[in-house]
Amino acid sequence: MSSPSTRRTFVGASAAGLALASTSFAADRANDRLVCAVIGVRGRGRSFYGPLAARRDTTVGALCDVDANVLREVAGAVEKAQGRTPRTTEDFRRVLDDKDIDAVFITTPHHWHAPIALRALQAGKHVYVEKPASHVYREGQLLIEFANRYKRVVQHGTQMRSSEVTERARDLLRKGIIGDVKMAKAWNIQRHSHRGPVADANAPAGVNYDLWLGPAPSRRFNANRFHGNWGWYRDYGNGDIGNDGVHDIDMACMGLDVDRLPIRVTGHGSRIDLTGEREYPDNMMVTYQFDNNKVLIYEDRGWTHYGMQGFDSGNEFYGTKGYMLFSRRGSFQVYFDRKGTKGPGMKGDTGQDRHVQNFLDAIRLGRRANADARTAHLSCALVHLGEIAYRTERVLHFDPKTETILRDKEANALLTKEYRRPWELPRL
Repeated sequence: MSSPSTRRTFVGASAAGLALASTSFAADRANDRLVCAVIGVRGRGRSFYGPLAARRDTTVGALCDVDANVLREVAGAVEKAQGRTPRTTEDFRRVLDDKDIDAVFITTPHHWHAPIALRALQAGKHVYVEKPASHVYREGQLLIEFANRYKRVVQHGTQMRSSEVTERARDLLRKGIIGDVKMAKAWNIQRHSHRGPVADANAPAGVNYDLWLGPAPSRRFNANRFHGNWGWYRDYGNGDIGNDGVHDIDMACMGLDVDRLPIRVTGHGSRIDLTGEREYPDNMMVTYQFDNNKVLIYEDRGWTHYGMQGFDSGNEFYGTKGYMLFSRRGSFQVYFDRKGTKGPGMKGDTGQDRHVQNFLDAIRLGRRANADARTAHLSCALVHLGEIAYRTERVLHFDPKTETILRDKEANALLTKEYRRPWELPRL
């Protein structure tokens, strides 16, 4: 296992993407189509291969999935949309070997995000990686290092970073519309149902299950740990805090304007619904203290059918003169005084199309994307530290300079993990 990064790695990486011009797409192919590949075509993959095939400035050159049944269906739809048959493969390495591919969209289960992204950057590809960009803390550090070394664009799938609503809200907050922002609260509230235990079985025909497991521990196929439900198991997913919650945590970081890592983390959670099988709690409450005396609170409740302040996913930013209610569903509203006097507000988009456009523009123009590798790590780090605090049932004292948990060997070990051969993380 690799040791945690140093301050030099983290702070130096803040310049990631600034030296992209010499390797940018713009240099000699400005009028050409970007050739893209989608790795993992089920779930979030559907949000990309269709729109990319329909654009005039992109072509879906390849599709990759370990499930041949899904892959076959998707390939036909893409061919119909763009008039060109995409190459198909179950093995992402064949995509990375393809010199014609300019950019990859990684929409696999979480445990595959960084292992593929790092290899893609090494292969000279630009990377759009769905959230969370890292399955464990150490992977986020490496994503920054690899983006710096190979000078390729990285875009994290936290699409509200590119929404007009976010841009306007951030501008107002930085201009002091609610005074100094001292605290933010982020929440993710849903009504989940969980499957009961089922027996292990043979993998479905057409599924390369060993490749699906990849770096995860070897075990027999189990339907609960496959399509649509893998996120509730630590070998593959990050629970709700790392699934939907990372969006809201990312927006909380934006509103607080905390371009740094926390110094203290506490986490609490419990099982509310006693039915079904899962490895994550039904609710979590995590608090993060920063060295500039700002506080971020994250809450998820996966057992309720109601939202909070009218939203299932939202944020409140508390300032010295008022507060802002913000939703990643595409709106914000400012309030003043005890009477709830309204200030500026806005409704708009959720950023999906703009985020893809921002990624493509960054490639063509040789600039940083809105949710680059460092931005991704700052938000995903909070996911991982919150989960570690919950699992260890201790207050974490974190050193942002060395990116280590102080005086806690057990907690510090959870910043990384073991990888099944031959899927260890690549080295620079």
